[in-house]
Amino acid sequence: MDKLIPTVNKLQEVFNTVGQDHIDLPQIVVVGSQSSGKSSVLENLVGRDFLPRGSGIVTRRPLVLQLVNVPHTESEDSSGSEASSDTEKFAARAQFLHLPNKVFTDMSEVRREIERETERLAGGNKGIVRTPIQLRISSPDVLNLTLVDLPGITKIPVGDQPSDIEMQTRSLVYEYISKPNSVIVAISPANVDIVNSESLKIAREVDPKGTRTVGVITKIDLMDRGTNSLDILTGRVYPLRLGFVGVVNRSQEDTLANKPISESLVYESDFFRNHAVYRTVQQHCGTATLARLLNQLLMQHIRDHLPGIKTKINALISQTEQELASYGRMSKDGDLASNSSRLLKMVTIFASEFSSSIEGTAAEMSTSELCGGARLYYIFNDIFASGLDSVNPTANLTNSDIRTAIRNSTGPRASLFVPEIAFQLLVKPQIKLLEPPAQRCVQLAYEELMKIGLSCGNNEMRRYPRLHARAMEVISDLLRERVGPTASYVESMISIERAYINTNHPDFIGGPGAINDLQRRLERRRKDSARQRVREASKTTASTRQRSVDADTVVVNSHGATEEFATNAVDDINEIDESVESAYTKAKVNGIVEHQRTVSISSNAHLRRPGSGSPIGSSTSPNGPAAVQGKFFNSFFGAGGRGRDAMHLSTEEPRSGHVSVIPVPNRLSNTSGEGTSLDDDAAALSTQLSADLTIAEQRDEMETTLIRSLISSYFSIVRKSVQDLIPKAIMHLLVNEVCENMQNRLVEELYKEPLIAELLQEDPALVAERDQRAAMLDVYKKSFAIINEAM
Repeated sequence: MDKLIPTVNKLQEVFNTVGQDHIDLPQIVVVGSQSSGKSSVLENLVGRDFLPRGSGIVTRRPLVLQLVNVPHTESEDSSGSEASSDTEKFAARAQFLHLPNKVFTDMSEVRREIERETERLAGGNKGIVRTPIQLRISSPDVLNLTLVDLPGITKIPVGDQPSDIEMQTRSLVYEYISKPNSVIVAISPANVDIVNSESLKIAREVDPKGTRTVGVITKIDLMDRGTNSLDILTGRVYPLRLGFVGVVNRSQEDTLANKPISESLVYESDFFRNHAVYRTVQQHCGTATLARLLNQLLMQHIRDHLPGIKTKINALISQTEQELASYGRMSKDGDLASNSSRLLKMVTIFASEFSSSIEGTAAEMSTSELCGGARLYYIFNDIFASGLDSVNPTANLTNSDIRTAIRNSTGPRASLFVPEIAFQLLVKPQIKLLEPPAQRCVQLAYEELMKIGLSCGNNEMRRYPRLHARAMEVISDLLRERVGPTASYVESMISIERAYINTNHPDFIGGPGAINDLQRRLERRRKDSARQRVREASKTTASTRQRSVDADTVVVNSHGATEEFATNAVDDINEIDESVESAYTKAKVNGIVEHQRTVSISSNAHLRRPGSGSPIGSSTSPNGPAAVQGKFFNSFFGAGGRGRDAMHLSTEEPRSGHVSVIPVPNRLSNTSGEGTSLDDDAAALSTQLSADLTIAEQRDEMETTLIRSLISSYFSIVRKSVQDLIPKAIMHLLVNEVCENMQNRLVEELYKEPLIAELLQEDPALVAERDQRAAMLDVYKKSFAIINEAM
């Protein structure tokens, strides 16, 4: 049991040498308000006057005070021959941790050293710091104790103290007393009501059950006459499981007069022994009683917590050994063979990790983002594919561009058909639009490979920053060497697609397919137009105005208009639609390819007579709708040897392919048939001109639409080919080439005898961390050995 406190003192010394605070060692923490008598209690425990004194806050750094009991003869021998002449002065020895080779025997020098060390870190502005001062005092007059003197709790900053001095002191106090291994000594002056004690209030916040709090009542001799602290000492006012102890402090007059502490202790003993009240509770009074109580509490506390400390130190030893192993072995500068083999091993591991990252077999892979080969797959199948799909093959082609290309491709001659040269002239620039997405795919793959290289390299290789940086330079050079040929090959692939336009490709729609597709679209448009006309006719009411027609027409006056008129008009339109459909079917049977149907319905030529079941003008005529269709398609394919812009205005016998629809002109009902020949000719001429102009415009539109359809079809074929071949080219020319040649290139560039020593220079910061871990491991092992000896 006597070795427990020295054991903890040794542990503190060992841990403080490396600034370690992972282990909470058992210790006694002294807490109290400013000027509550904390320093006097500590000096009474030591029996020496060694602490700084003054007004305001004096203790501005935690003071870890280790009291070590040594035999009287040992103290005399260590202090030399002068100790025999003045035992009072040289019986104690003091030693600071920051001055391990200097021993103090004069306590006034100890006081001045505390003041100097405090000002060194805390400065002269009365501020506080958390770094403790370690002081060890060996004396035959003390019991083994470990005490921590903290700055006094203050509320109002005075002088040049910081404005948040209260917050600073409270934070520092909580840091020490909140540790479960700390025994709290709460100092409260007797001349202040106990309910206003700041020390007891703070101690209760961290130790609500009072299992590790000792109350100390100071300045008992200064209480008013007729009052005493008996109820407090006996626990009737504020109960504590460890109880209260009353002490008598030296007065300020005694301190200024340098009255020996031994005389103050005699005065204290006489005061309690002769006092009428306190002599009945002497077991709760006196500095000697407090010292014995603290010694017993500390030893009991150490004994209770030492097994747990041993277990924690054992765990820290294992953890530190693993951390130290992760830094690797220290390289020896003179061992060339060992360094060469280490370099080869790291290069091999680096190349293997690069390939594994691409193949998806790496030991460690991110779960938060795509990386390595998965990222390449995303580039090929999402980014690149989306880029190709976003290219519209005809968005930058206007109808004027297409017409100009068609006319330029025919030279001085009129075109009989849509020229194939025009299609090739227009489709080649559109294929060129696929090159930017392809080159962007190459660049993204290159950047991803660079990223993979940066993420490779185990912890051992990262110990050598020059080696890792040089390896990345080699990888960058290799990637740049391969990305150029890859980009050139991609450019060549686009040029190859543009060099030969394969119109015999099985997936190409071709001329007949494009015409059939266009024909289906025109058919749908015609049917939709006919349905719209039917809907409009069904909603139109009969006109009430009188109309006149020629001898072949029927006069329908407003007096005979009924609801039957609208119904008959709808029936007439349906019959005309059926006749056009029949003519279109016959044209298809005869090999005539139609592109549009034009039905000219005269509002006068298709009216029924009231009560008649046959439409007017229903007799077959060469100028009917079928003839109009024949004229348009013959003009589109150049029938009769006539150019696309030729127009023949004739009212006589129509030629093949140029049949016009000449509607019957309107007449007033009371006008005779005489003198109408001139009007009929003018109407026929106007209708003929309009029909020919419409056919020319429709041919231009048909040719433009046909070219767009062909371009879109062929562009889709090329796009699929590019989408399939570009990723394959990148994998072959860039990714696989880099993976296959990486290790050879690294060995070729790095495995050189003059470079090995330079490349295997470790990072200074890493060396410092490894040395720190090694020192911590040594401390833990020493601590474990100390605890084993004590147990």
